[in-house]
Amino acid sequence: MDSTQISRFSLFITVFSCILAFSFGDNSSSTDAHWLLRIKSKLVDPAGVLQSWSLRAHICSWNGLTCSHDEAFVIALNLSASTLSGSIPTELWNLVSLQTLDLSLNLITGSIPPEIGLLRNLRTLILFANNLSGKIPTEIGLLKKLQVLRIGDNMLAAQIPPSIGNLTELRVLGLAYCQLNGSIPAEIGNLKNLVFLDLQHNSLSGFIPAEIHNCEELQNFAASNNMLDGEIPASIGKLKSLQILNLANNSLSGPIPPEISGLSNLQYLNLLGNRLNGEIPWELNHLVQLQKLDLSSNNLSGTINLLNIHLQNLQVVVFSNNALTGSIPSNFCLKNSNLQQLFLAQNKLSGGFPLGLLNCSSLQQLDLSNNNLEGELPPTIDKLEKLTDLLLNNNSFNGSLPPEIGNMSNLENLYLFDNMITGSIPVEIGKLQSLSTIYLYDNQMSGSIPMELTNCASLTAIDFFGNHFSGSIPETIGKLKDLVLLQLRQNDLSGPIPPSLGYCKKLQQLALADNKLSGSLPATFRFLSQLSTITLYNNSFEGPLPYSLYSIRNLKIINFSHNKFSGTILPLTGSNSLTALDLTNNSFSGSIPSRLAISTNLGRLRLANNLLNGSIPSELGRLKELIFLDLSFNNLTGEVPSQLSTCQKLQHLLLNDNHFTGKMPSWLGSLQDLGELHLSSNNFQGQVPAELGNCSRLLKLSLHTNNLSGQIPHEIGQLTSLNVLNLQRNNLSGSIPPTIQQCKKLYELRLSENLLSGPIPSEIGKLTELQVILDLSRNLLSGEIPSSLGDLLKLERLNLSFNRLGGELPSSLGQLTSLVMLNLSNNHLRGQLSSTFSGFPPTSFSGNDKLCGPPLTSCMDSAGHENNILSSTAVVCIIVAIVFTSTVICLVMIYMMLRMWCNMREVLISNSSEGGGNGIEQIKREDQERWMYGDEKKRKGEYWRVMSSMAFVPSQNHDDHISSSCIFQVKMDTKKLGI
Repeated sequence: MDSTQISRFSLFITVFSCILAFSFGDNSSSTDAHWLLRIKSKLVDPAGVLQSWSLRAHICSWNGLTCSHDEAFVIALNLSASTLSGSIPTELWNLVSLQTLDLSLNLITGSIPPEIGLLRNLRTLILFANNLSGKIPTEIGLLKKLQVLRIGDNMLAAQIPPSIGNLTELRVLGLAYCQLNGSIPAEIGNLKNLVFLDLQHNSLSGFIPAEIHNCEELQNFAASNNMLDGEIPASIGKLKSLQILNLANNSLSGPIPPEISGLSNLQYLNLLGNRLNGEIPWELNHLVQLQKLDLSSNNLSGTINLLNIHLQNLQVVVFSNNALTGSIPSNFCLKNSNLQQLFLAQNKLSGGFPLGLLNCSSLQQLDLSNNNLEGELPPTIDKLEKLTDLLLNNNSFNGSLPPEIGNMSNLENLYLFDNMITGSIPVEIGKLQSLSTIYLYDNQMSGSIPMELTNCASLTAIDFFGNHFSGSIPETIGKLKDLVLLQLRQNDLSGPIPPSLGYCKKLQQLALADNKLSGSLPATFRFLSQLSTITLYNNSFEGPLPYSLYSIRNLKIINFSHNKFSGTILPLTGSNSLTALDLTNNSFSGSIPSRLAISTNLGRLRLANNLLNGSIPSELGRLKELIFLDLSFNNLTGEVPSQLSTCQKLQHLLLNDNHFTGKMPSWLGSLQDLGELHLSSNNFQGQVPAELGNCSRLLKLSLHTNNLSGQIPHEIGQLTSLNVLNLQRNNLSGSIPPTIQQCKKLYELRLSENLLSGPIPSEIGKLTELQVILDLSRNLLSGEIPSSLGDLLKLERLNLSFNRLGGELPSSLGQLTSLVMLNLSNNHLRGQLSSTFSGFPPTSFSGNDKLCGPPLTSCMDSAGHENNILSSTAVVCIIVAIVFTSTVICLVMIYMMLRMWCNMREVLISNSSEGGGNGIEQIKREDQERWMYGDEKKRKGEYWRVMSSMAFVPSQNHDDHISSSCIFQVKMDTKKLGI
């Protein structure tokens, strides 16, 4: 038969059975049986819990059913935890006599049908822990006899219908763990018989309705993990029957209302994770029945004023993560206190260790961490003999650990880290047989680690990081069979690792870094089969690595950097669980083993600063999870294998300071997650690949000291996240691309020692985050320095030396007040330097002949020097002019004197022949007067000495013919005179 025929046959049997039951049985129970069989057909029953539902048995014997006393009606249907699925059958609404319906803890889906309101006799409706969705139907308010409504832990959404306030007989309302929103309806106050109200873990918002105080019978009110805000209504203090109040993890604000002290029966009060402020009300001391009080993670301030003398039933107090100040009252605890847990962490408590707490002999857990407590730990701390957890970390305790701490025989967890404790670990610590965790890190402790510590057989975690412990690791460390964590980093431990450590077979994390340990690794390491992390860096370990180390199958992190290990790197033979391998700064030699690729989960591979040679194995391309690859400072050769392009998660690629050759791979541009690319100090040739512009997450690009040529690609501007760009010491040419302005996050730019030409692009001035350096030195740059460089206000070093820059220094550079180094030397700059540059040495500006001003020579001196040069020339010219002029004048005067003398002789000769001696005497007198007084009217006494020296020379030959050129005559006369 096909499925249709089977369905029809089943329907026929069901109808036939109902007819028989109606004919031979009670009318009402037969009707219920009919509907129940219909319900059975609608539900999926993989566990067969409905198998007994058959007309072969009386309906009242069917599984999950309860009948009335006269067996006339079905009054209860309980199919809880039956793994039933499907939606709620509509046939249920025909069971009008039902008083209890429990379908909880199943896989029922769909919504709650509004027809639920037809079951007017229902007293208990339990549907929690299914997959019901939709909203709560308003018709649920028609169930006037309902006393228990539990429909939480579903996917119900929307608001709580106000009609729920019609259920005046309701005692239990459970709507927790749904997706209900909106506010708590004020109609909730109508439920005067309500005892249990659970609204936690929804998305309810708004205020807590003040009408809730009408629920006078309420004993349990839980509305935690919602979004309720506003203040806690003072009217809540009228709920005299309330035993549990849980309003944790909301957004309630304001002070804690003192009226809450009226809850005389309250045993549990939880207000953690709100925004409550103000002081803790003293009135809380009236809650004499209170057992658990949690006010943590609020903004409470003031001092702690709760006293155990009033709250004698108090077992748990949690005030952590507030702003409480002051000290803990000395009478906080009674000797017969029931207090077991006290958590006061992350406050601002001050003073010494609260001695009043030593009266809390019942105390099991004490957390005073993250406060401002100071002073020494009291030697009487062993009075807390039941204490299992002592958390005093992140305070300012000092002094040494009291030996009496060894008497706290129940102590399991000791957290004293991040204090100022000094001294050594007392040997009495070895008596703590229950001690599981001891954290003493970040203190100032010294001395050796006592061997007695290894008597604490229950120890699982030891953390002594950041102290000054010296000596060796105890030889008996292998006695700690349950040890999982051993953290001894940053101490002064020396000597070898004891072989017994290999017998701590449960050890998972071993951190011995930053010590003075030496020797080789013990062969017993092969027994540490559960080891996942081992860090030994910054020690003096030497020798080859034990082969067995690589066979530890759970090993995930190996860091042996900065040691003296040598030999070859052994291939991994274990599983692929290794995620980090760091062997930097050792003396490993040989080639990189290709079998490293077996660790397919490897995310960090660091082999830098060794003596490795050969090429990069192409097999490393199988490391698809690789994030960090550092092979720098080795002797590696060859080309970078293209197989690395498949390592698409690479973020750091460091291959610098090797001997790689060939062109720089263009496939680097396919590494979209690349953040650091360091290929400098190699022998790469060719151009900078333009494809690098695709690495949009690149933060550092360093290609310096290679043989790269060609232009800087314009695509460099696509690297908008770039912080560092270093292309110096190459053969790059052409101009600096203006697209570099798009790299707005650059704080270091080095393009020196290339063949770059053209002007400095003004767009560089837009790189306002430049701070470390802008180095464009030793290029062929020309033109003027752009004034936009004055916008680089954060710049600390600027080097433009050894270029062909000209023009005046822009005044805007004076705005660079952060500059500590400036080099503009060996250019063609001119003009006067601003006074802001006077603090730099003269070498910053040398080689610019036309540049002046401090720290160079002042421009006045420079101008004076030029003037001095002009004055000297002028003086020479003037002297020459004077000498020349004087010579000319002298010659003219001599000529005139000779003419006069010649004329006089002619007169004398003429007079001598005509007038005899009288004429001569007259001439003598006239001539005497002329030479005595000079030719005052005409000459005013000029050159009288020359003329007087020649005036009285007599003519020896009166008969000689007077030449027309008297100067020759004078020469002849002079010769005659023997002059």
